[in-house]
Amino acid sequence: MKVEVLYVAECPSHPAAVKLVRDILAAEGVETKIHEVLVSDEEMASELKFAGSPTIRINGRDVAGESRDLQSFALSCRLYPGSQQVALPPAEMIHRAVLKARQGARP
Repeated sequence: MKVEVLYVAECPSHPAAVKLVRDILAAEGVETKIHEVLVSDEEMASELKFAGSPTIRINGRDVAGESRDLQSFALSCRLYPGSQQVALPPAEMIHRAVLKARQGARP
């Protein structure tokens, strides 16, 4: 399972996002490296289809789902609908993405 946390340097939520992902992976018994990807410029943001900081992807898929409406990408903070914590997705959103990735990994 490939796990990525994409972020901008000034993002105060980056460490909390990594911890949240690490805690959920541990609770599910998933041992994998968390790849932390520093998005350093607008070109990189566009190439990665960066939806804001932090963005969490499991096997290349955004835990919040892919936004077909998102046309521009920028070095900015990200807000997750339904979250109780500023700039972090709800834990259940990450949990569902991990379970979905795990099911997809089965033969």
